[in-house]
Amino acid sequence: MLELYQAEGCRYSAKVRETLTDLGVSYVAHNPRSAAGETRNEQTHNHLRTLGGEDQIPFLVDHQRGVTMYEFDDIVAYLEEHYA
Repeated sequence: MLELYQAEGCRYSAKVRETLTDLGVSYVAHNPRSAAGETRNEQTHNHLRTLGGEDQIPFLVDHQRGVTMYEFDDIVAYLEEHYA
């Protein structure tokens, strides 16, 4: 299962969502905060910081492969390599 910690209105998150959609990959989206940094969901915001150690989005968790990563361009490249 893939989980994407992201924010609506964030262009980097949008690029990752677009890639996931183009590849036809199912995922769960979490919206821990706004693109401006305002916390929207305290629980998912805490999960983001616990899992990755940073308050940065987008953040991908690939449970099947045991991979977590930040940086939209790295995430897109990873998705294209493993899910295309």
